[in-house]
Amino acid sequence: MSQINVQNLTFSYEGSYDDIFKDVSFQIDTDWKLGFCGRNGRGKTTFLKLLMGAYEYSGSISASVNFEYFPFAVTDPEHDTLDILTSITPDAGLWQIQKELSKLEVGEDVLYRPFSTLSNGEQTKVLLAGLFLRENNFLLIDEPTNH
Repeated sequence: MSQINVQNLTFSYEGSYDDIFKDVSFQIDTDWKLGFCGRNGRGKTTFLKLLMGAYEYSGSISASVNFEYFPFAVTDPEHDTLDILTSITPDAGLWQIQKELSKLEVGEDVLYRPFSTLSNGEQTKVLLAGLFLRENNFLLIDEPTNH
């Protein structure tokens, strides 16, 4: 069991007069399966990006785990889907990739098509398969059901 500790977190975007977070403190147990729910523009994605170190803030965020942010950035969607998955999960074998896709009800044929030709839902499921094949990280999944 590990803890993610947030102490006195204050953050606002540059040029903004309003704080997104002001003097927020809490702990999250990494064994929990936790979801942040709220209306658009309330800071859910911003908080995930703060955990990833994308922004400067005051206060402290400490954790003894590595964070993994989803969705992964796909730099060249014209590559075959298998190439993209292999770059995301270099230690996974083809059979492991096929198994994860099967669990997500995605046909194996998508592996040999350019990623850009997949529907948004297929792209999300393919990236989720890659995420599930990565180990030993605390998963930060941002809006996985959008498509």
